[in-house]
Amino acid sequence: MRNSLFICCAVGLFAALSPVLLSAQFQPPNPDELKMTSDLKAPGADAVYLEMSEFDNDVLHYRTHYTRIKVLTEKGKELGTFTTPFQQGSTGIREIHARTIHSDGTIIPLLVKPEDLLTVKAGDVEIKNKVFTLPDVEVGSILEYSYDLTYRDDVALDPPYWQVQQPYFVHKAHFEFRPGAVYLDLMNGNILTDAGAGYDRRNPIPVIWAQRLPEDSTVKANLNGTYSLDLADIAPIPKEDWMPPIRSFFYEVSFCYKLDTNQAWQEGGKVWSKNVDEFAEQSKAIKDGVNGLIASTDSGLDKAKKLYGALEALDNTDYSREKGETERKSLKLKNEKRAGDTWAQKSGSPNALALLYLAMLRAAGLTAYAVEVVDRDKGIFDPAYLELDQLDSVLVVLDTGGKQVVLDPGEKMCPFATVSWRHSYASGLGQSAQGVSIMITPQQQYAENTIKRTGILSVDAQGGVSGQIQIAMTGQEALRWRQLALENDETELKKQFDKELKDLAPEGVQARVDHFEAMNDPSATLNAVVNVTGTLGVPAGRRLIIPTFFFETRGTVPFVSEAVRQVPVDMHYAERVTDQITYRLPDGLAVEGAPADANFSWPAHALFVAKSQTQPRQITIAQTLTRAFTIVKPEEYQDLRGFYQKVAAADQAQLVLTATMKNGN
Repeated sequence: MRNSLFICCAVGLFAALSPVLLSAQFQPPNPDELKMTSDLKAPGADAVYLEMSEFDNDVLHYRTHYTRIKVLTEKGKELGTFTTPFQQGSTGIREIHARTIHSDGTIIPLLVKPEDLLTVKAGDVEIKNKVFTLPDVEVGSILEYSYDLTYRDDVALDPPYWQVQQPYFVHKAHFEFRPGAVYLDLMNGNILTDAGAGYDRRNPIPVIWAQRLPEDSTVKANLNGTYSLDLADIAPIPKEDWMPPIRSFFYEVSFCYKLDTNQAWQEGGKVWSKNVDEFAEQSKAIKDGVNGLIASTDSGLDKAKKLYGALEALDNTDYSREKGETERKSLKLKNEKRAGDTWAQKSGSPNALALLYLAMLRAAGLTAYAVEVVDRDKGIFDPAYLELDQLDSVLVVLDTGGKQVVLDPGEKMCPFATVSWRHSYASGLGQSAQGVSIMITPQQQYAENTIKRTGILSVDAQGGVSGQIQIAMTGQEALRWRQLALENDETELKKQFDKELKDLAPEGVQARVDHFEAMNDPSATLNAVVNVTGTLGVPAGRRLIIPTFFFETRGTVPFVSEAVRQVPVDMHYAERVTDQITYRLPDGLAVEGAPADANFSWPAHALFVAKSQTQPRQITIAQTLTRAFTIVKPEEYQDLRGFYQKVAAADQAQLVLTATMKNGN
């Protein structure tokens, strides 16, 4: 079970990853479904769900799932392999029935035993996958299967999570939940999951649910004590550029047994904060170590910087190798129960290192608090889901000189006072002088994340080009490449950098990184020195046509071809990208036409500026794209798209060079 506030749904592990049913009895094949070769309700779909249903019984501790799928293309045949996870010893998969129905009505039942594949093992907990592949799947087949997921009586209650929306169109879906009985023992403050003798039946804890569903759809509370949901024609999960984690936007329902949302987070927040403070306890070893790193004359900010540098020097197991239990025992290493364990071993997970830094700051006499947020690359914090387990990334807030500084000490190679984009504009729980509350970290500012590409390139009369470009990076791009450098040797790192350059440089031009500067110094600007050779220009009689903006001729401008938007745009962080390339020209070649300067904006969101300057035997072309936004709502999308359409048009401008006349010719 998950670490929940009161008794809540177990999102993920026991969620139905594919659709589900009330009975293992299969229905006779529908002639119209057998003849289907396409679906008017889902044009171009590789497959569609004809029906999916799920029945969850929290009294008898089982869930029954049923799915019927129509395969329409070769790619749709992938749905013939089904996988669902379960926890070994606590849950089990039973009563698996499956069959393939060909378009001519031929039925091929599943006769082989599904495999149990071990995927995760943490201590005594084993998470397995039950995997089965339906037989003889072909285009036009109907795939039909059902199974039961059961959980032990001593697991207490496990209210369901319904994933309503699927990767493919769903024609019909039915969900039903019969809850168990949960009561509050007012005398002892305990939550009871049985209405037996001695329990106070007058204090039931209600079933509540959080839902994200199509308009005019809702879960129904039925007179027989069950909860149900019926839907038809459910659109597939959107696939759009620059989406936030889609798990936070698709249609779903999550049930809980609970008292009050605010009370739940208040009580859960107290437990979370207590656990944080216990882990971040300042042991004598930590205090002695901290005193050896700082001076009494240091300011609070200087102390924090020195301690941050010392912490960054420790081993972060996200970038090394986390030791197994047997190896830890042989090395006489302790499990990380306190910050002192992490300090002693000079190694820890990102969250353990962050809490160690919290302990170090407090040992230095500084005021500091913990914040734990949802990684924005994985999800979005939702207070309607009363689960502490949705929080996964610990940050530290330093309160010094009347200012608060947000720090990301668990992020290797992250400069002091810089936060990974995954942890910025992210919500979760945070400590403060006023107690524990739901907090959101600050957004990134565009000045914090910059890319500046400058270079001088020589162009010959035939359009050949050679020269060098320097790419200077601060903020998120610098952090990304420094972290990649921890995981790859120099040769592989250059190969990856060159691959990204290839997608940006003009056709016929080779751009390859020569070397990096300040790769190991997070406090400095990261610089990549790039050598450029190849053919840049296209001859056209006496003229030579070359792209105006070196890095944008093949770069894909987002959103131009995407006419509508269903979910928000998440571009991770605000940034400023500046290009300034000087083309040096040979004798006999002059600038005939340069594109007009450009300056347009999406007010308060983004700005594009392009300029050129012609001098004897050279032209310098510069452009800057400043993006001050991170998240854009669907209703703002047309303004966003309009701005990027203008950017795309400007990027395609061409520079015309002409051979000069000599001796009157």
